[in-house]
Amino acid sequence: MIGVWMAAEMIMVGVVATAVMDVIAELRARLTGVRGLDYALLGRWVLHMRNGRWFHDTIGGAAKQTGERALGWGLHYLIGVIWAVPVVLLVRSGANAGAAALLVGVGSVLAPWLIMQPAFGMGVAGRRLPHPWVARSRSLQTHLSFALGLWLAVLGQMALFSA
Repeated sequence: MIGVWMAAEMIMVGVVATAVMDVIAELRARLTGVRGLDYALLGRWVLHMRNGRWFHDTIGGAAKQTGERALGWGLHYLIGVIWAVPVVLLVRSGANAGAAALLVGVGSVLAPWLIMQPAFGMGVAGRRLPHPWVARSRSLQTHLSFALGLWLAVLGQMALFSA
């Protein structure tokens, strides 16, 4: 059973890992000029679900929704917390923190490849995009940075909660 302290650990790990991913994405954008996903589009997608619209020809062409940016960013961090749950459980059961973070962080790339990108009109793993392997590489880089954040956050929480 997950107690209050373990839930707090999971929330902390997820928030820190997502923030690390966002900082690295911003640095990458400043260095390369290439921006990652605009999380307003995540919010737009979810808000369109209210009307039964789960798939789009292009999410950028879908009607903007009130509150999409705030919802998208909130969901982005909530999803990061959800992905932190198995990492914390694995580490608490004796798994190596780096291996758990890498497994879950890299594995999390399957969500955009198999769910979000097809629903956004990009096809499975971005196959409908002009340069699908570039998009796949960027997604993998982003999720590797999430794995790094998971690892750093787990190490931090281990230090905090074992002291």
